[in-house]
Amino acid sequence: MEQGSLRNILVRLFLLCISVITLRFAIVVTLRGESCDLGDFCFFSLPENLNVVTGVGKLTKSSSAIIATAGKLTLPDVWGTEDFQKAARFYLSIFQDLISDGYLRPQSKVLCLETSAGPDVFALKEIGIQDSIGISKKSSKPLVISGQGYKQPFGDETFDIIFSGGGMMEKSVKLGDFVAEIARTLKPEGLLVVHTGSKDTYSFNSFLDLFNCCKLVKTRNIDGFDSKMPFIREIVMKKVIRDGNIEHITGHGVEKLGGNAVRKCFVPGYKRQLIQKAEHLIEEEPQKPWITLKRNVKNMKYLPSMADISFKQRYIYIDVGARSYGSSIVSWFKKQYPKQNKTFDIYAIEADKTFHEQYKYKKGVTLLPYAAWVRNETLFFEINQEPSHKKLEKGRGMGRIQPFQSLGSYSSSSSGDVDKIQGFDFAEWLKSTVSKRDYVVMKMDVEGTEFDLIPRLFETGAICLIDEIFLECHYNRWQKCCPGERTTKYQKTYKQCFRLFTSLRESGVLVHQWW
Repeated sequence: MEQGSLRNILVRLFLLCISVITLRFAIVVTLRGESCDLGDFCFFSLPENLNVVTGVGKLTKSSSAIIATAGKLTLPDVWGTEDFQKAARFYLSIFQDLISDGYLRPQSKVLCLETSAGPDVFALKEIGIQDSIGISKKSSKPLVISGQGYKQPFGDETFDIIFSGGGMMEKSVKLGDFVAEIARTLKPEGLLVVHTGSKDTYSFNSFLDLFNCCKLVKTRNIDGFDSKMPFIREIVMKKVIRDGNIEHITGHGVEKLGGNAVRKCFVPGYKRQLIQKAEHLIEEEPQKPWITLKRNVKNMKYLPSMADISFKQRYIYIDVGARSYGSSIVSWFKKQYPKQNKTFDIYAIEADKTFHEQYKYKKGVTLLPYAAWVRNETLFFEINQEPSHKKLEKGRGMGRIQPFQSLGSYSSSSSGDVDKIQGFDFAEWLKSTVSKRDYVVMKMDVEGTEFDLIPRLFETGAICLIDEIFLECHYNRWQKCCPGERTTKYQKTYKQCFRLFTSLRESGVLVHQWW
């Protein structure tokens, strides 16, 4: 009886050992796509000739050994986890496709960006791409060394292929530097392969605009390997060199380094489609504009609610006629505008010195204490005391600006005090401050000056740099204080305002009626 029990125990132990070895064998064959090393019982021991990282300093263009040879190493625990193996199998299929397409070769030097454990690097080495390395904030040797996508520890033009998986690029807090580093370390004619979870046309074109050093080779949609990223868009781009110059390829034509750029404001179809999805403009003049226009904000379809705004170099909010810090920056933009977890740089343009002190210690906010205008010149600023403004902030009402030369004639018709201020060419400032690779939101409340500023933005082409505008148009509206009476402060009519909004949308500008 005791012998039978002992025999059963031994048989079960033997079967357990066989099962473990068989399972290990199946895993290795699945990952490698070939037989494993029988002498090691397929327990993931590294071959003696496997190249591994032993420490890399800054590489130069002439550096040919990104990795060094080492003997057998202790296998990192993470390599045996289910998540790592699943990711490695996925990347094996991705890189095998690149080999089939002729993009990836055994002698290729490959960099994998922001890969914490390095399953993509593991997959590359398994298929024979030994000259491959990954970087992450925290190293995970032998596959990943310390480094970050926006500050790579390598020399110029080092890699044949740079790979960014897991949607890591759009998560970068320094996307502009991230892109610049890729352009720096990628060899001429080298390939960039990116996996992103963004699927809409807006983000795709934003991505293409970011990489003006490269041209699109191909794109495809594939299924992801985990629930965090079920959909993947794979984008392959090539760094283009022609006639000794890096060619800048944009959605608006071709621009070469050292040449004169021809800038033309062209609005692509996908942006016009977004405008068609926006809320309808209010065509009929509101009898109670202080109610109708404020209610309209609930119907607004913000651009970030219609599209993915990833892949922008910077995110910028410009408040033209900002008034106090709490007026629209805090009460509306910070609290209500859908920012998709992006950090915005804020510019507050406000000529009234009464509000300047509020911005002194506000982080992330740059105050321009001038008046937005069509040129650089001295202006005068009316401090309004109109009856409809019963509760004036610190005793000051909304002000109009006019060129200083006409001060004498203007003062006689003014209903308030006048301050002398400095105006600046807003359109030229905008062109020198932002680029089309930035995401720019603008709110404009300039007491009638919009009829000067908007045409100037079109004239200079600066209007093309703005993604979304919230515009208050000032006209001789009905007054809340005095039923049946219109304000005498503004001479424009509601029809003229409506034409201004219509012309903006017809020109491809996503504009909303502000209050």
